[in-house]
Amino acid sequence: MTGPAAEEGCRPAEPGDLDRLAALAEQAVTELEQGRGGAVWARHLGRQAPYAEDLANEIVDPDHRVVVGTLDGDVLGYGVAHVEVLRDGGRLGVVTDLYAEPEAREVGLGEAMMSSLIDWCTERGCFGVDSLALPGDRHTKNFFESFGLVARALVVHRPLP
Repeated sequence: MTGPAAEEGCRPAEPGDLDRLAALAEQAVTELEQGRGGAVWARHLGRQAPYAEDLANEIVDPDHRVVVGTLDGDVLGYGVAHVEVLRDGGRLGVVTDLYAEPEAREVGLGEAMMSSLIDWCTERGCFGVDSLALPGDRHTKNFFESFGLVARALVVHRPLP
């Protein structure tokens, strides 16, 4: 499926994708919550179960964009962005989810999804795009930097008893 002849693609998610999207969202949360800072991320910003319900609402919300990444037609990744209107009225694109199954990484699937989400944000008049990489996740940080995203803030945390 991911051999040299595999063809990656990206398209808007459809209601018929919801079961697959929910499974991918669950995988993404499970993977990320294991990393440094991931436990708090999962509780604070991570997508919560039931995943299909939120994703179904976002698919039809004009201020959200949900895409699926495909290899040879199989859905192996997903991404979600939304427009956030800031206090000064500016529009900020926020990529909240971007996940590809491990076997679908390093073949252009993530790039296709990210490009699609950035294009969508641009079309909606966003002045910029934000996303999040957990501390120590160099691969994700490097991926986002390849799209011109750079750190603009650091969040610090101290657990309490």
